[in-house]
Amino acid sequence: MQFYFLHSWNSAMAIHKRIPNFISLIVVSFFVVASAEVFFEERFDDSAFLLTNETEAASACIVRFTVFKQRNFYFFLHILADFAYCCETKDGWESRWVKSDWKKDESLAGEWNYTAGKWNGDPNDKGIQTSQDGRFYAISAKFPEVNNKGKTLVFQFSVKHEQKLDCGGGYMKLISGDMDQKKFGGETPYSIMFGPDMCGPSIKRVHAILHYNGTNHLIKKDIPWDVDQLTHVYTFILRPDATCSILIDNVEKRKGNLYTDWEHLPPKRIRDPNAKKPQDWDDKEYIPDPEDKKPEGYDDIPKEVADPDAKKVNGKNYVHQPEDWDEEEDGEWTAPTIPNPEYKGPWVQKKIKNPNYKGKWKAPKIDNPEFKDDPDLYVYPNLKYVGIELWQVKSGTMFDNILVTDDVEYAKKLAEETWGKHKAAEKAAFEAADKSQEEEPKDDHAVSDVEDDDDDSDGTESDSESKDGGSKEKDEHDEL
Repeated sequence: MQFYFLHSWNSAMAIHKRIPNFISLIVVSFFVVASAEVFFEERFDDSAFLLTNETEAASACIVRFTVFKQRNFYFFLHILADFAYCCETKDGWESRWVKSDWKKDESLAGEWNYTAGKWNGDPNDKGIQTSQDGRFYAISAKFPEVNNKGKTLVFQFSVKHEQKLDCGGGYMKLISGDMDQKKFGGETPYSIMFGPDMCGPSIKRVHAILHYNGTNHLIKKDIPWDVDQLTHVYTFILRPDATCSILIDNVEKRKGNLYTDWEHLPPKRIRDPNAKKPQDWDDKEYIPDPEDKKPEGYDDIPKEVADPDAKKVNGKNYVHQPEDWDEEEDGEWTAPTIPNPEYKGPWVQKKIKNPNYKGKWKAPKIDNPEFKDDPDLYVYPNLKYVGIELWQVKSGTMFDNILVTDDVEYAKKLAEETWGKHKAAEKAAFEAADKSQEEEPKDDHAVSDVEDDDDDSDGTESDSESKDGGSKEKDEHDEL
C-alpha cells in the first residue's frame, strides 16, 4: 500500500510503543514526500484501511510516500510503514459498511453478496454484489469529514453487471453532514450522485448529478457507455477551477465545467432581449435564379393521358366514349388513362446562393444581470459518507475498488492495478463461461428453463408489489 491512515499524534504514539522509532520515520518522511490525500479507499479486503479502536475517534491525517532520488531510503520507510499498517487492522468489510433497513418493512430490501463473481480475473479480488431480483439496495460507509475547498476531488469505483441488464443502476453517492446510516435510502439528501444507469431502451446514461443550493442538477451532456457483463471503472474529477472530467476505464469521455454543463447558476452572458434585427439584414441563404424561366406551354401539359392500349369490349374501343353510352343507365363515362411521361410536376424555379447573405441573425450577447458568481461553486465542505442506493429489476451488479481522493494520478494507478491488471483474464473467463453455457445439452436447458420459470413465479408477487415503488424511485432519479 502507498497510503496509510494516521488518526492523530496520540494514535502514532500508540503505534510507537510497538514499533520503535516509528514516529521519527514519519516525521522525517515529510521532507521526502509529495503530499496528497486519500479520503476513502475500499477494496473489500478482509483487512481494513483503518487503525485500531483507540484511534477511530481522532481526526484523519493521510500521508503519501513517493519516490524521489532517495530511492533506497524511501523503500526502507515504505516497509516499516507497511508493517505498522498491517499490525493495526480491523475486521472485514462489513465492519466498515452499514446495511440500511430501508424497505425492510415492505420485504423489498435486497441482500448483498461478498463475491468475486461468476467470472473474474482473480478469484481473491472480491466486491459486493446485489443478489435478489426486484429489490431495493442501500448500504453506506463513513469516513472522516472532508472539505474539498482548494483541492481536486476524485470519486472513482468499478462496476460489473453480471446480469444482462435491462433496468437497474450502477451509480454511487457522496453524502455530506450527518445521517442515520440505518435509514439511508432514496429520500436521503446527497451531494454527488455518479455512475451508470439503464432502464429500457430510452434511459441509458451515466449520471453526474451535483447538489447545489437545495437542488440536484443533472449534467446537460450525454455520456455514452457500453452495456456489457464485464467490469468497468467510472471516475468523476472536480477541480477548484470548477472544471470537471468523467472517465470510463481511464479514458476521458466528457470534459466540462459547472458554469455551462450544469444549471447551478444562470448563464454569465445572455442574448440581448431588446436587440432588433436590422431591416437591411438579409438572412436568406438561397434566392430564386433570375435566369431560370418557365418554358412556354409548361402548364398545359396534362398529368395523365388516355391509355392507347385500352382494350375493346364487344368490338368497341373504350378509349373514347362509346356511341351507345347512356349516362342515365351506365353512369358518367371516364376514359381509362395513364400517367403522362411528359409531365414533370409543378414548375419550380431553381435557386442559387444569395450573394448578399449575412447569415442567421442573432441578438448580441450582454452580461446577465441575474448572474452572481460563486467562487465556491465546486466546494462540498463536509463530505462524510459514501453510499450505494439502487433499485434493480435483475440483480447481479457488483461494486469494488471505491476511492475518494484528491490525487488524479493515484486514482488512475489504482484503476490500472485492479481493473487493468485483471481485465484480460476476466474477459477470457466470461467468454469461456458463455461458450460453456451455449454447449450445454438440451435436457440441461430444459431443466434450467423450468427452474427459471419457478424463480420467476416466486418473484412475481414481489415484482408486482414493488412495481409502483420502482417506478416512483426511477422517476425520482429522472426528476432529480
